[in-house]
Amino acid sequence: MDAHELDYHLPQELIAQHPAERRDESRLLVYSRADRDVSHHVFRELPDVIGGLAVVNDTRVVPARIAIERPRGEVLLLEQVGAGEWIALARPTRRLRPGRRYGPVELLEHLGEGRWRVRLEGEPAGAPPLPPYITEPLADATRYQTVYARESGSAAAPTAGLHFTPEVLARLDVERVTLHVGLDTFRPLQTEQVEAHHIHGERYEVTEPAWDRIGTAPEVLAVGTTTVRVLETLAVGAPLSGRTELFITPGHEFRRVDHLLTNFHLPRSTLLALVMAFAGVEETRRLYELAIAERYRFYSFGDAMLIL
Repeated sequence: MDAHELDYHLPQELIAQHPAERRDESRLLVYSRADRDVSHHVFRELPDVIGGLAVVNDTRVVPARIAIERPRGEVLLLEQVGAGEWIALARPTRRLRPGRRYGPVELLEHLGEGRWRVRLEGEPAGAPPLPPYITEPLADATRYQTVYARESGSAAAPTAGLHFTPEVLARLDVERVTLHVGLDTFRPLQTEQVEAHHIHGERYEVTEPAWDRIGTAPEVLAVGTTTVRVLETLAVGAPLSGRTELFITPGHEFRRVDHLLTNFHLPRSTLLALVMAFAGVEETRRLYELAIAERYRFYSFGDAMLIL
C-alpha cells in the first residue's frame, strides 16, 4: 500500500482544539459494514446502538511534558525503563548535551531521532502531553484522561475512550486491558510503502480472567485502536503481558475484534491504516469525506465513529 493512499484534506477549522463541554455530548457516526448504512448520533446513545462486550484500554496518561528554560525547549517522557530512568524526546536536540541537567531531568544518552535516555528526579510532574496540533491551552487536565484510567504509563491518551462518562459505562458490559501508548502509535509513517514502516513496540498487560471473558464473548467491541492491537496480538497466541509491535494494515485478518469505536485520525498515520484494514480502504475514504461534509470534529478532542 502506498503511503499517499492515507492522505486526505481536512479543513483546519475541523481540528478540535477543546473537548466537548460534556464527554458524552460528542457526535457519533455509526457505520454498518453489512449494509453500508450510516447514521448519526450523540455519544451517550452508544449503549442503544450496540451490545456485546466493550473492551477498554485503562492506561493512565503521565504528566509527561516537562519544559526546560535554557535552551528553551522541552522533554517529553515516553516510557519508564528503570528506577528513575525514562526514554524521552527532547528538543532542541542539537543544543542539548549528555550529562547535563535541565531542571528535574538529566540527559544520559542520545539514542537518535530526538530520543534520549534520561534520569528524572522524583515523579513526573509536567503538563499533559497534548499533540502538537492542539495549540490552545487545556483548562482541565483531567479531560485528557479517560474516566476509567488506572494504570499509569502512557505518553498520549487512548482518545476513543475520552467520550465515556460513568453513566455510559454503567449501561455497557465492560472489560479492561492495558496498553501504554508511546510515540509509535502517533508517529507519522516514515516510508513510502505503508508496510515497510516499523513500530518499535508498546507495553501491554491483560489479566487471565479478562482474557477468558474476551476470548469467549460472542461479540467484542474494541474501544480504540490501542485496544485492537492488544486483542489482535493475544488472538495469535502472544503472552498476556509483553510488548507488541503489531502493525495492522489493509489485508489483516481480524480474529477477536467484531466492532470498532475510534476517533478520526491524521493522514499518513498508522491509526488510519488500521481503520482502513477494518472498514475497507474505499469505505474509510467515503466515511471521512462524509464526516468532513457533516462538519464532524477531528483528532484527539474530536468526535467518534463506530464501525459495526
